[in-house]
Amino acid sequence: MQPDKKKLDELITQLETLQDEAKLLEKKFAAVIKKTHPSFRKSARNLLHYLALRKHDIRALQESLAELGLSSLGRAEGHVMASLQAVYHNLAFLKAPQKRNSNNNASFRESRELLAKNTQALLGPKPEKRHTRIMVTCSSEFATNYDLICRLLKAGMDCARINCAHDDQETWASMIKNIRQAEKEMKVPCKILMDLMGPKLRTGPLAPGPKLVVIQPVKDLLGKTSSPAKVWLAPANAAPPLPLDAALPLPAAWLAQLQEGDKLTFKDTRGRKRSLTIVRKEKDGLIAHLFKTSYIATGTQLFLKDEAATKRFTTVGELSPIVLPILLKQGDFLELTREPIPGEPALYDASGHTVKSAHISCTLPEVFSLVKANETILFDDGKIEGVIDKVRKNSLLIKITNARAKGSKLRADAGINLPESKLALEGLTEKDKEDVAFICRHADIVNLSFVNDTSTVEALQAELARLKAKKLAIMLKIETKEGFKNLPRLLLASMQSYPAGIMIARGDLAVECGWQRLAEVQEEILWLCEAAHMPVVWATQVLESLAKKGRPSRAEITDAAMSQRADCVMLNKGPFVIQAIELLDEILQRMQEHQNKKTSMLRSLHVSDM
Repeated sequence: MQPDKKKLDELITQLETLQDEAKLLEKKFAAVIKKTHPSFRKSARNLLHYLALRKHDIRALQESLAELGLSSLGRAEGHVMASLQAVYHNLAFLKAPQKRNSNNNASFRESRELLAKNTQALLGPKPEKRHTRIMVTCSSEFATNYDLICRLLKAGMDCARINCAHDDQETWASMIKNIRQAEKEMKVPCKILMDLMGPKLRTGPLAPGPKLVVIQPVKDLLGKTSSPAKVWLAPANAAPPLPLDAALPLPAAWLAQLQEGDKLTFKDTRGRKRSLTIVRKEKDGLIAHLFKTSYIATGTQLFLKDEAATKRFTTVGELSPIVLPILLKQGDFLELTREPIPGEPALYDASGHTVKSAHISCTLPEVFSLVKANETILFDDGKIEGVIDKVRKNSLLIKITNARAKGSKLRADAGINLPESKLALEGLTEKDKEDVAFICRHADIVNLSFVNDTSTVEALQAELARLKAKKLAIMLKIETKEGFKNLPRLLLASMQSYPAGIMIARGDLAVECGWQRLAEVQEEILWLCEAAHMPVVWATQVLESLAKKGRPSRAEITDAAMSQRADCVMLNKGPFVIQAIELLDEILQRMQEHQNKKTSMLRSLHVSDM
């Protein structure tokens, strides 16, 4: 059936309007485009064209185009003007209009080539059997365990991430030395990315508790002891030969008289009678079994049941103080202090009334002048929610609005999010500047954390220029509501350097934007980055249960499959991280046969054979 000419005219007019508005936005940002790196010039124009397109609701247009068997523009991200012009020319075929010039715009094929080129420049060559790279967060063990790094590379690690919020420069240098050595020995390329700590809001330290160790045997479902606790008895500086449940520092001379089968009795801090049985002698100490839960403190007296012993009594040496978290329930009050006062739980009188609210400090006192009463505040990745009740000169009084029924534990170094507050935290911190100098000498990529504004990107670029670090790539970590809101401008700012990329830090982003919006937000970031031909890292909690506990959840498998639409997927550290890499590698290889970004790849299906 011949299409209606009036309808064709309406569609052609809509396509002309979309093209004209895209060109107008490109003209408006001409000065910004001129500042971008030559390798990003076409990408910057395409990003602006995409932003102009997405200002409109074109769902009715898409349906009309689909009815005519034409592209519905659903996959136009990487080549917006080329898509608009191709559809326009098809619509105008019957009217034979003059063609429009598209020399400066990314074509269909060129958009794929640009993204592939930019990804390789940032993250290294494409792995042999998959398109998506795998990044792994380094644990402190990377500094001492060379064999682990070799195994990770063999399993499929393409990029190693070092977080500057943890460890120190000496440890980082050891990690990097091991990675470079393994990379050379195994002939497997591995990029090194280092996260700047940034202006991260965290809780301060907690007051130390008693010098105590709590030792618990393993119990079955009925509460009966199924396996004793294994305790290391040795001088303070002697390391156990294998992982054990606890260690008690004791005098070497006193331990020398003990034999296998000896029994040591004691009263724990609660006055309960307990005993340790020696089961094995080692070079530097002894291993004992404990069958009942015990609270043992510095100075606890041990008694040897052997009348022939020269010295039957001794005391437990200096133990580390335990740090008790603050337990918070709905309706409780918490004082967040400006001064770094060690945090303490609330104090109650005999009637159970609060004498003094719980308090803890904040690592960034600058925020105290930027927040307002009635704004939301979140702790520990949103596990504890509160509202700012009062803003005082040196503290914030917070009312807890959501916590677990039995109370949620707030510990030191827990993240703090203020999603409703306008936090004008710009530029680089002094720590960041120190770390950047190290990163320039040792790493391939610097990851800018908690970036909200283009001024922070420009500050990093200026610092790299001062240090003459022309080859260091920049990645922007999108983890706040403000950062997501400003993403188009942040992309254009990052394009002034080459190579560059984006990391979707889904943990903080979910807390800031709300869990219910995370799926939508990460989709929008993927679209914008594809329009900018900008490589994307899909980060946070990918196969988390597998990496930490050895078994993934069903939801994590689906999430890992969806991550194939990014250019790199990040795994966090954990005792089972090698198994996580191997599974992710298999999932990514399988999914790339079915999906390229958002496009379904229609390979033959075995199930279709009738």
